[in-house]
Amino acid sequence: MDRTRPLTLLLAGVLAAGGLVSLTPAAQAADPDLAANGGFESGLDGWSCTAGSGAVVSSPVHGGTKALQATPAGSDHAKCSQTVSVKPNSAYTLSGWVRGSYVYLGASGTGTTDVSTWTQSAPDWQKLSTTFTTGASTTSVTIHTHGWYGTGAYHADDVSLIGPGGDPVQIPAIPTGLAAGSPTSTSVPLSWPGVAGATSYKVYRGGTLAGTVTGTSYTATGLAPSTSYTFQVSAVNSAGESARSAAVSATTTSGGGGNPGGDLPAHALVGYLHASFANGSGYTRMADVPDSWDVINLAFGEPTSVTSGDIRFSLCPATECPNVESAADFKAAIKAKQAAGKKVLISIGGQNGQVQLSTTAARDTFVSSVSKIIDEYGLDGLDIDFEGHSLSLQTGDTDFRSPTSPVIVNLISAVKSLKATYGSDFVLTMAPETFFVQLGYQYYGSGPWGGQDPRAGAYLPVIHALRDDLTLLHVQDYNSGSIMGLDNQYHSMGGADFHIAMTDMLLTGFPVAGNTERVFPALRPDQVAIGLPASTQAGNGHTTPSEVNTALDCLTKKTNCGTYQTHGTWPALRGLMTWSINWDRFNSWEFSRNFDAYGWS
Repeated sequence: MDRTRPLTLLLAGVLAAGGLVSLTPAAQAADPDLAANGGFESGLDGWSCTAGSGAVVSSPVHGGTKALQATPAGSDHAKCSQTVSVKPNSAYTLSGWVRGSYVYLGASGTGTTDVSTWTQSAPDWQKLSTTFTTGASTTSVTIHTHGWYGTGAYHADDVSLIGPGGDPVQIPAIPTGLAAGSPTSTSVPLSWPGVAGATSYKVYRGGTLAGTVTGTSYTATGLAPSTSYTFQVSAVNSAGESARSAAVSATTTSGGGGNPGGDLPAHALVGYLHASFANGSGYTRMADVPDSWDVINLAFGEPTSVTSGDIRFSLCPATECPNVESAADFKAAIKAKQAAGKKVLISIGGQNGQVQLSTTAARDTFVSSVSKIIDEYGLDGLDIDFEGHSLSLQTGDTDFRSPTSPVIVNLISAVKSLKATYGSDFVLTMAPETFFVQLGYQYYGSGPWGGQDPRAGAYLPVIHALRDDLTLLHVQDYNSGSIMGLDNQYHSMGGADFHIAMTDMLLTGFPVAGNTERVFPALRPDQVAIGLPASTQAGNGHTTPSEVNTALDCLTKKTNCGTYQTHGTWPALRGLMTWSINWDRFNSWEFSRNFDAYGWS
């Protein structure tokens, strides 16, 4: 959060990467062509193209009367593929003719080394060819073409796969023996025996797809305490998906994690109070904060240096804030707010407070220094507002479920230590930017080939590891670039549509970087609030009260949704967060008055 003016984060460009070419023996000339409709004379029959990116055209063509045209868009590189039955331990030659810039031809699932060959520039038809040998148990491979991010349409024609044909792949049998392990208050572990011929499994919760895994276990997370859930699993391979297994039921426990931080109202208003500095909005005393605000985040606790972990907080100096109260009056006002049922937290970070816990020493200093602030002012908990370069993922740290980057691992450990110290009443909130959360639907860290911004999606492992301790997540739906929603369309800040799409992602869950085997699970609606600027001066992406109400109508009542269709209705959505209380006061309390007047159901 910017104490002066907003900062919009931009995604770094993605670097193109070269392909691998296998040196395996070539297939025999007498072998058949196994690629179905390789000349695209029957349209896209047999082929599947991502995000509707592929079409068949009559010009240009290499042979026959038709060819494939596929167009990359956003993070989608227009991959068109088909799965082909093959024999184990056999040699194959894959070839095809292409036109365009950065066009790829490859095969995956070979059981040995997946192969890819490409051309940087083919202004006219150019043949690509590669070979591979299947593994000892491989009965199918997937062949594909694709372009690259930020490039124009490419063309492909006369794709062939020469080698011995395999037996047709059969849809696997229905899984049996699905069992639920010991539930917690927010999770249920599931396991089942493997099914012959299955390459993955789909897990369903209450009839809705919850995740896809390649192994034979899955943990359903983000569940509500004391609630019964039903689960089923199906087996999948290239031939299709089996019917679902018999359902099993499990009931989550009642203790812990149900509502960490305790007694917030059903619909809460969260605001940041400029306590340690002044800006154009002016200084607001704690005692003058209206009763509308249920959670008051003190902005900001900041480190003595970026990597020290030593967090300090003090009231705005009188030279900068002539009307600042004394420390004693400030502490007394905090107690009065708490007596009225309000929560007062220390917010760590902000735009200027970069915090990198890159060592265990910094982690331990963070815990001790934050504890000192909480104890001195009698606070209820902690708000994590790490921005800029505080969080990033090291190269090779690709799974949000098991992070390895020290700044991520140490932050998680530090917060768990604070939670253990202060117990179940400890309030934990987070205020990441969309760049660090929802952008993870497209990009995560530096990416599989490097070159992406390593901060992309970097909050996801922190949120996921602390989800059972998390009171509120209020992503900043402002100072943001356009972000792709679950409808695979880009959404821009400033209107109801942006808040609907961004919040729907948190309440539905999403595959991280498009990987359906790594799904970020949905948060509970009572853990989610929408973050907005209180006025046009407070940040880019100000949303008018009428548009705020439209977003709330859609998310909590399924009315006034516009073009974006949510994946559910969440009347228990916790509420709204704003930057800031000071800016709302500057704007005649427009934001908080609108919140109070909204007709929550």
